[in-house]
Amino acid sequence: MTAADSPDPIGRMLWRLAPMIYGPTVLFALGEGALLPLLPVFASQLGADVPTAALVASALVVGQLCGNLPAGWAVARIGERAAMAIGGGVAMAAVVGVVFAPNLAVLALSVFAIGLSAAAFGLARHAFMTTRVPLSFRARALSLLGGTFRLGMFVGPFLAAALLAVFDDPRATAWFFGICLVAAVTLVLTGQDPERLVPATPPPGAASGATDADTGEPVTGPVQVPRREPGTGVIRTMWRHRRVLSRLGVAAASLSAVRSARQVVLPVWGVSIGLDAQTIALVVGISGAIDFALFYASGQVMDRFGRLWAALPAMLLMGVGFLALSVTHDGDQAAMWFGVFAAVLGVGNGLSSGILLTLGADAAPQSDPAAFLGSWRTLTDAGGAVAPLLVSATAAVFSFPVATGVMGVIGLLGAAAFVRWVPRP
Repeated sequence: MTAADSPDPIGRMLWRLAPMIYGPTVLFALGEGALLPLLPVFASQLGADVPTAALVASALVVGQLCGNLPAGWAVARIGERAAMAIGGGVAMAAVVGVVFAPNLAVLALSVFAIGLSAAAFGLARHAFMTTRVPLSFRARALSLLGGTFRLGMFVGPFLAAALLAVFDDPRATAWFFGICLVAAVTLVLTGQDPERLVPATPPPGAASGATDADTGEPVTGPVQVPRREPGTGVIRTMWRHRRVLSRLGVAAASLSAVRSARQVVLPVWGVSIGLDAQTIALVVGISGAIDFALFYASGQVMDRFGRLWAALPAMLLMGVGFLALSVTHDGDQAAMWFGVFAAVLGVGNGLSSGILLTLGADAAPQSDPAAFLGSWRTLTDAGGAVAPLLVSATAAVFSFPVATGVMGVIGLLGAAAFVRWVPRP
């Protein structure tokens, strides 16, 4: 049953407001996806060598990581709509900085600011879904939200290629991102405000005034806590929920790490076994297409059977896929196995769509989720940011196949952590 078929009036209202709920994030993701592949080009035009260009591009991930906690603070105090509008404005200024950057420092700062804005957009909608979407179809709604970002990362590079073919200028992708931002902010400010029109969903036990202690043990649904007292901020929220964050949050960070490693390992693996650029792009593209095709299936599984039934297969597929790939590097059929395990990793990543968003929503206090979600997203983004560094360091000390195998071990350990800590239906 979809939200449109739901007898719940909140579900029907969410379906009618879907363009307002998902539209801004789709626009932001499309623009970001078009700009991201060209960031090293902008850096090289300013005189950067390859390592420096990679460092400039990574400023976006660092900005998103650093922006989660401030975004949680902002959403909790000024609301989702205002936070998204301010984030869009900051991103517009950053796009101008990317286009007219006189040196690498200004370019890196502009890319960092785009990361901050991405954190605001992502957290605002995450908080909205946490408080407004009924538990019966929460995972599907959040999988769709995750799918909007996947759509941007999947379609954006193709749009960038088309823009380069027409204008022959990488700055065209930045201006395209700026147009997407103008449209997104206009939609946020002038369209119907879902935050006002959709009432917050009361947490289970609200009628009786029951609350649950934060023990860090597996729970069903949101962790219930008293309504936030004045003066309670991000740091106190992190301390109050330290057990959940240090257990389920670390398991979620391991999933984020394995996901991020896939984006690094696959293209580098293709280069290391001697494939040409066209073949590598084809294999990585097919893996991404499989990933994108499965994003809604993950939500269906989580809503119907429970969160673990999506989290566990996803982690096992990616863990085993990395381990198996690591022993094929010097074989006679290395190229064939590269294609096979790239597809396996794509299936695993697709099945994990929306899991981090859904588990964060389940664990967040229903009355005031933004500060908690800022901490949660910081943990998961940290896992994604550390993974490429871990792969690089392990490859430098040992070898690239060993680094790939290490990510497989992390995937299997993460699967065990999910078995222990994921809430049961």
